[in-house]
Amino acid sequence: MKRLNTVFFAALVASTAALVSLPAAAADGDPERGAVLAETCLGCHGIPGYRNAYPSFRVPKLGGQKPAYVEAALKSYREGTRSHPTMNAQGSALSDQDIADIAAWIGALGTAEDTVQADDVGDDQTLGQCITCHGGPAGQGLLPPPPVLSGQHEEYLEHALALYKAQGRGMTLMNGIAAPLEDEDIRRLAEFWSSREGLHTLDPNQRAPAAP
Repeated sequence: MKRLNTVFFAALVASTAALVSLPAAAADGDPERGAVLAETCLGCHGIPGYRNAYPSFRVPKLGGQKPAYVEAALKSYREGTRSHPTMNAQGSALSDQDIADIAAWIGALGTAEDTVQADDVGDDQTLGQCITCHGGPAGQGLLPPPPVLSGQHEEYLEHALALYKAQGRGMTLMNGIAAPLEDEDIRRLAEFWSSREGLHTLDPNQRAPAAP
C-alpha cells in the first residue's frame, strides 16, 4: 500500500498556502431567505440515502457542514470548476446573495466538527496527513475552509476522492494529495471518516433557522 510522502505533503501545503489562505469577499447571508431558497436543495439533500443516478453514489449530507464551505462549493458549481449536471444547473441560477443565504440557513441549523486527533489514527500516515487540515482545529484560516468529513456517506467520500485523484475538481491541493492514493487507500479513508459522528441529512421539516 502506498503512503503519501510527508516531505512531499509539507511542500505541497507550503506551495499552495498563499493561494488557499487569501481572504474572500462574502455577502452577509439571510438564513430566513435561505430557508426558502433551500426548498429545492431538500429534494435531494433532505432525503436519507438519496442516490445520484449516474454515477451511482449517495448524495452528500449537508446538515452540520461549514457554511463557508457550502458557499464555496456552490460558487464552484456555478462557475463550472466542479462538474455535476444537476448542481451546475442549480448553481447557474444563484446570485452571490442567494448562495450566502442558503449557506447561512445551513449554518443556522448547527455545525458539526472533525475532532480526529493523532491518537485516533495511530501510525496510519495517510490518515495522519488528512487530519493536518480535517482534524480538530486543523485547517483554520484556509479559504475555502476544509469541509467536515465526519459522518459523510462512505460512497460519496470514495466518489469525491476518486474525482480529486483524476484531477476532476478544481482544487490543486486536494488533487495533489489524492494523486498517489490507491483504491485501497480511498476505501479505507472513506470508511474511517464515514464511521465517525458528525454530518447528517438535512431535515425537510426544519425550515426556519435554529433559535439563537
